[in-house]
Amino acid sequence: MPGVGIWRTKSVEQSIADTDDPCSKLKRELTAKDLTVFGVAVVVGAGIFTLTARTAGNVAGPSISLAFVLAAITCGLAALCYAEFASTVPVAGSAYTFSYATFGEFVAWIIGWDLILEFALASAVVAKGWSLYLGGMLGGQATAHLGPLDFDWGALLIVGAITVVLAIGTKVSSRVSAVVTAVKVAVVLLVIVVGIFYIDKSNYTPYIPPAEEAQTTATGVHQSLFSALTGAGGSTYGWYGLLAAASLVFFAFIGFDVVATTAEETKNPQKALPRGILGSLAIVTVLYVGVTLVLTGMVKYTDLRTGSALVGDGSATLATAFEAHGITWAEMAINIGGLAGLTTVVMVMMLGQTRVLFAMSRDGLMPKKLATTGRKGTPVRITLLVGGIVAVLAAVFPMGVLEEMVNIGTLFAFVLVCIGVMVLRRIRPDLPRGFRVPLVPLVPILAVLACGWLMLNLSVETWIRFVAWMALGVLVYFAYGRRKSVLGQRLRAAETQVERASAPEPELV
Repeated sequence: MPGVGIWRTKSVEQSIADTDDPCSKLKRELTAKDLTVFGVAVVVGAGIFTLTARTAGNVAGPSISLAFVLAAITCGLAALCYAEFASTVPVAGSAYTFSYATFGEFVAWIIGWDLILEFALASAVVAKGWSLYLGGMLGGQATAHLGPLDFDWGALLIVGAITVVLAIGTKVSSRVSAVVTAVKVAVVLLVIVVGIFYIDKSNYTPYIPPAEEAQTTATGVHQSLFSALTGAGGSTYGWYGLLAAASLVFFAFIGFDVVATTAEETKNPQKALPRGILGSLAIVTVLYVGVTLVLTGMVKYTDLRTGSALVGDGSATLATAFEAHGITWAEMAINIGGLAGLTTVVMVMMLGQTRVLFAMSRDGLMPKKLATTGRKGTPVRITLLVGGIVAVLAAVFPMGVLEEMVNIGTLFAFVLVCIGVMVLRRIRPDLPRGFRVPLVPLVPILAVLACGWLMLNLSVETWIRFVAWMALGVLVYFAYGRRKSVLGQRLRAAETQVERASAPEPELV
């Protein structure tokens, strides 16, 4: 039947109208300030304390600060597209909801399935990282050995606590996030202020060190897709090292897109969402660049390299630079900052997961009963379900290289959103937009190219896992989602009425 295929689109007007269903209505109580806090909370994690030093020492040298700027520009291009979409379609679900309005149900399902992978794995991986920091502060490990099983009780503790907070209400989550975010930003600022007094300008020279052959070059499925396609080898330092570093540190910015999932709970989404998305990205960029300038100014980049006398066989961290100057309290401060940083990352990632599942359930692509909201306007059932799944993943399963799957899932969503902005501009130019991306189609095209380049730099095995997950998603859609789709049922009912109305009247004998 025409109009009932997998490419059926859900109009922006219908998406907005569905938010008024009293059984699945989310409470609007977030402001631009709340969204900015959420953005900073999810982006500033423990990576600022570990990724910066490791990448400076082994890949980019002092030009790590420029690598962060390049990554921020790439992220900013995608952020502009998210801001326009979120202000135009202020509905829970982020890229899933945007895709439903532009590309159709099948693509929306694919991106929703992709976001489920991204948020669930990210929450579990970060919860395990939180457990490691907790163990470091306690002088041991936050795990217990149950026979052959390593039970991570630290990860279970943080996921359980956050699940309770999210179930109570989004505003409470915002307040908790604001307090914890203030702690970790204070630690970052402390690191910058103290470190400034130990900067030696000569450490910035050469700013882009001469290129060297990479010490280790991955092969087979462990190499990047770009290397596999072109046969290119890796390099350390130089311009190629700078570009490689930009690809690596880009993932320190991942998470701002979660802000868009709260669109339906925002008081004035047309203005608050763009401010929250772009404001949080600007704050984070300043913090990241400040930390990198202090880090590479305190010690020579070669001292941060794995195998150096200062680092040994391990990996450099931000504390390495402070220990070189005898500032011993830095490690404890950085542990506190890391613990606070990861707390808010887990919280906002789990929030994003629940909102995407909520939107998919309300559309019937997931069990519709999950989209029921409680007295306080929060999807309690989905929150408890997500909390349980993430708790099991974090407490029992080792994550390992699955972290890269978070990155490829995020970049895939970025690409679809950027293309979607151009599509919606063409098919629905009449829609009121609280924010408009400048220089369309140039900015979205640049964003797609930048994200595509970063995806090419992910390993072949990551691509294989990603394709396998997507294939499983296609099977689930055709086995369940396509039949249960609320939009599909509406269209089928409408066509049935048309057929009955157009049928000839039976002849009277």
